[in-house]
Amino acid sequence: MSISFPLGVIRETAHRGEDDLLSAGLGLAGLRALPAPFADAARPTPAEMRRRAIQTAWLGIADLGPLGGYGSIYGAVPKVDGREYQAFARIAGATQPHRVLAQIPDGFDASTRCLIVTASSGSRGIYGAIAFAGAWGLAHRCAVAYTDKGAGSGYFDTPSDSGVALDGTRAERGAVELEFEPAGYCGDAGIAIKHAHSTDNPEAHWGEHLLQAAQFGLAMLDRAFPQQAPFTPQNTRIIAAGLSNGGAAVLQAAGIDAAGWLAGAVAVEPNVYASKVEGSHARPLYDYASEAALLAPCALLDARFDAVRGALAKLPGNNIATWATRAATLREAGILDTGDPRDALARLHAGGWEDAALATAASTTAYDMWRAFGATYASAYTRSAVGAMPGGFRFSALGTDFKPRAATATERAAWWSDASGIPPGNGVFITETTPGNGADPHWKGLAGLRGLWSGSDDAAQRLRASVQTTLARLPRAELPIFLVHGAEDGLIPAVFSSDAYLAWLHANARDAAYWRVPHAQHFDSFLAWPGFGERYVPMLAYAYAALEKMYAHVVHGKPLDAGTTPAAQPRGVGKLETKHLALPL
Repeated sequence: MSISFPLGVIRETAHRGEDDLLSAGLGLAGLRALPAPFADAARPTPAEMRRRAIQTAWLGIADLGPLGGYGSIYGAVPKVDGREYQAFARIAGATQPHRVLAQIPDGFDASTRCLIVTASSGSRGIYGAIAFAGAWGLAHRCAVAYTDKGAGSGYFDTPSDSGVALDGTRAERGAVELEFEPAGYCGDAGIAIKHAHSTDNPEAHWGEHLLQAAQFGLAMLDRAFPQQAPFTPQNTRIIAAGLSNGGAAVLQAAGIDAAGWLAGAVAVEPNVYASKVEGSHARPLYDYASEAALLAPCALLDARFDAVRGALAKLPGNNIATWATRAATLREAGILDTGDPRDALARLHAGGWEDAALATAASTTAYDMWRAFGATYASAYTRSAVGAMPGGFRFSALGTDFKPRAATATERAAWWSDASGIPPGNGVFITETTPGNGADPHWKGLAGLRGLWSGSDDAAQRLRASVQTTLARLPRAELPIFLVHGAEDGLIPAVFSSDAYLAWLHANARDAAYWRVPHAQHFDSFLAWPGFGERYVPMLAYAYAALEKMYAHVVHGKPLDAGTTPAAQPRGVGKLETKHLALPL
């Protein structure tokens, strides 16, 4: 199948013997181990980068801990030999490319001709969906096509004028095509992140990114198996599957798939923004995240959150000790009359927040994640270049004096494999050119981020206009869709996303299968934390089960019947058991 969009050089690599597609030869035990080493920390090889990137992607999404049951109760990491094809692709009008990757197993099932197409969760790099779509698809002898959807960990370092090449290694601007090359900055503008600084507002195009990945996957199947070509949407079953931002990309693609390429769609905890209908609480992430950034530290001081706050307080690096100052700040700013936690909680309740989601959101609040999301998304939505982020935010390496410094060659070398796509992390920090003073130093920046949603100046109008471009469109009526969401998701609460999307579908004579899983939250990787694994079940187990049902429907013609939502139960202090998941047989 020919490629009908701009595409760079295609890099083909084989992964057999001591290497493979799903774990780069590490297997489940190796994925659980310490980070795969680099022989030369400043100059890792492409193979070393790939191995570490895959390991990082697994550990960022899955709970591989000894109590979590991965590999015994649910999930597996089989050795899958095959080939990878990778390239930089572009959508019309974009200034920056996005990565596409096709994993073609040697044991591809020619009788079903199945292609799983996916997009990375969060802002992760190209392997960001391997623990979900890759693990399930490759184990079922499907090909898997990925996109980083215009985000990813191809950080560009302005002091060294260097970025990331197609093979993951670092190169100077002009030497080779780079994953991300910002333009228009002056001098040392810090570290440029594609999601924040591409000036493309990539979220508005996630659906296009995913459909391009599907087309790339079909074309690479042609290349891998020419005797069975052509692979087309008419003779190949294409199932879109993604979680978090990847789930949003799936639903965006479903809304623009006028040609009917997709045979099914599975969206897990999707960050989807749906039109509001009567009875729903549809809200975009930027709205409720910027609200929580201001109010949650105060609201979570309410006695009903004592247990979760106490568990988090035992973990290093949390900011819980500063929460008491937020009450005074809110009162002084005239946002709350008294600064009582009950007042802040009432405001959040009025906006649709539920206590179960807020209890989980305590972790997001304790680790300053609202500010990280806010700074990144505000820059993306306002199409701000590196060095010109709203509110004076900036991404930089920091010295021991907490002042910006140049990143080292060793730090830069590991960004592509190790970073999540949104700082802070991996030696990249959030700084503010004009930070606030006093006991609540982040207040000024957070209030500025909220003002971009509630204000009326040019920047605020541009931000809200960009958010509107991410509004989901109606899928075709006959497209089977399966939604899965944790009832206690505190990052992307179901009430604002999946619940609202389903209500909007129903209002427009559409439907979807839906599991609103009890005792489930957003980050399986957090289940190793004290107070998390005991209280929550892993979302990946339900993601795999939903994809299994969609595959049975699309490939074998079985009815897509979600049945009763699994009656999940917390495992407590012991190991996860099959009974805790209550998965359908």
